[in-house]
Amino acid sequence: MGLRPLLPLMLCLGAASGVAAAAPEAARHDGADTASAAGGTLQAFQSERELERLLARWMQRAKAERRQQKRMLAKAPAPPAPASVAQEAAAPALDSAVVAGASIAEADESITNVQTAGVDEGGIVKRHGEHLVVLRRGRLFTVRIGGDRLQPVSSVDAFGPGTDPGGAWYDEMLVGGDTVVVVGYSYARGGTELVLFDIAGSGALRYRDTYHLRSNDYYSARNYASRLIGQTLVFYTPMPLNAWSLTQQDFGPALRRWRPDAPPAEFRRILPATRIYRADDELDPFDTSLALHTVTRCDLSTPTLDCSSSAVLGPSGRVFYVSADSVFVWTTAHGAGKTNTSSVFRIPLDDAAPTALKTRGAPIDQLSFLHDADDHLNVLLSAAGAGEGMWGDESSAGGLALLRVPLASFGDGRSAAPASAYRSLPGTAAGAMQNRFVGDWLLYGAAPYRWRSASDTDADPGTTAYALRYGANDAIQSLRIGHGTERIEALGGNALLVGSAGGDLHFTSVRLDRRAATGTVYVQPDAAQGESRTHGFFYRAQSADQGIAGLPIIAQRRGNSMQRYLDESASVLYLRNRDLRLAPMGQLVADADRAVDDGCRASCVDWYGNARPVFIGERVFALLGYELVEGRVVRERIVERRRTSFAPAAAVSE
Repeated sequence: MGLRPLLPLMLCLGAASGVAAAAPEAARHDGADTASAAGGTLQAFQSERELERLLARWMQRAKAERRQQKRMLAKAPAPPAPASVAQEAAAPALDSAVVAGASIAEADESITNVQTAGVDEGGIVKRHGEHLVVLRRGRLFTVRIGGDRLQPVSSVDAFGPGTDPGGAWYDEMLVGGDTVVVVGYSYARGGTELVLFDIAGSGALRYRDTYHLRSNDYYSARNYASRLIGQTLVFYTPMPLNAWSLTQQDFGPALRRWRPDAPPAEFRRILPATRIYRADDELDPFDTSLALHTVTRCDLSTPTLDCSSSAVLGPSGRVFYVSADSVFVWTTAHGAGKTNTSSVFRIPLDDAAPTALKTRGAPIDQLSFLHDADDHLNVLLSAAGAGEGMWGDESSAGGLALLRVPLASFGDGRSAAPASAYRSLPGTAAGAMQNRFVGDWLLYGAAPYRWRSASDTDADPGTTAYALRYGANDAIQSLRIGHGTERIEALGGNALLVGSAGGDLHFTSVRLDRRAATGTVYVQPDAAQGESRTHGFFYRAQSADQGIAGLPIIAQRRGNSMQRYLDESASVLYLRNRDLRLAPMGQLVADADRAVDDGCRASCVDWYGNARPVFIGERVFALLGYELVEGRVVRERIVERRRTSFAPAAAVSE
């Protein structure tokens, strides 16, 4: 992952793959005594002692495996640096590294492009009353926009005083009431950091507290770890289990109030054994990689952060989705020499016991899910996939299907979704697959040449997308769009497909009525998306068939896609939608002369992007790095009205 360390993840994967296959040992015999009746719920460990017995069995087996490896090494010849010797020499470092990783308009108007209404997602810009709050390169900033102003107000480090930010990434930010919470991950300290700030009506920021959550890395190239529902902070963190080093104190999330000299003993477990659930599947950490799929909730309305967790024990491959009342986690097991198996878990947000259903295949990403108004779960699936950790969602492959099941069919995990619940779909997963539920429709497509060089203008980008009503048996419709599908977004009740063809960026509107049909196409020459995440796009509906869309773009000639996603974004393009007729309204552009040396100490690569279109009432803004630019609409064109820079005061102009 370039500058973002991959070592903890690689070590955990190495531990799983380096273990010799052994006879599976059913965790249900070491854990809960009996499974509930079909249609019930998953069963939790009945006591801490029951969990200790399971861990003790796994640890004894790990010791036996080690002794066997040493005996084999003693009998083997000693050529220079054999692989087995290298593995054995690395084992102590592996254990310690994994243990370190494991011990770790209206005022309420949303300005974030979210998947589920009412479920805000962590991001880099939020609104608090008359101010925008921006998270960038390890700092928080506020800019006043109320009273027809555009004025920087306050800035603070996104980490607490006395905290060494080296090796930490402060990625996501949410605002609940008068509390700003920054969610980060520290590779140096090994865990998730929750940094709290008070924000006043004047926009002033004041550091309050830092809490350290023992967890594994949450990063995904597409998904966001944190959600905010009302005043409840919700986030998902997987905790891969290393069978070679298991102790109960490292087996799950714990929370402590952070200070520079805080000892490990101050961690307070927030996941008791009685909140760890599993189905009746055989779980063998020596045969397939396992994880605690953990959902943590924190109340932001209290002065002291109060958090609790629930978890499901299952295979480590995962994709998660948050609806208004539940977190859904899809797990896939990739056992050596075995057929891949999958399950989907529903973890309610009201402390009810989780439920599960055995399944097949793997979702592309969180946008593959929809918990609909009829209480069904709908999921677009590919035949194979590695989950969404890091860039796992780029590994989807094989045929496609739509799973649609009533939530009432979820139970204790013994039942499987019937064959009739799967609908075979045309097309195949092609790595950079995109999908989205819009209204009553599911749309999907691919851009197989997403990472091509800008000079590859003759490559066929894949020119067909598909649309179907997910709750009906209507025919599946092919949409010939003449470009790849790199983004699918809602335009009110209709849709927008965005993707490249040659060196140009195409925008195709799609009408979703009794049938799906393409509308008009707008082509931006010599351009590509400047931001791949969902939050880079925003659509402001002004009526049922009219609105304005914004998307960061950058010149194709600036290099391949990966490089431009990490570069400064050049501009935000705005398009007018009138009954699906798309027309350009112009761009708000970053000032290249305002590049600064900001003395960055943390999060110095914009993995989550740095450009966003922002709409506040009738006002139009573009966040462009350290600049906030305001535009105004004049004769259907957006022209710059004014701009401000909120770059750190200590920065020196280049």
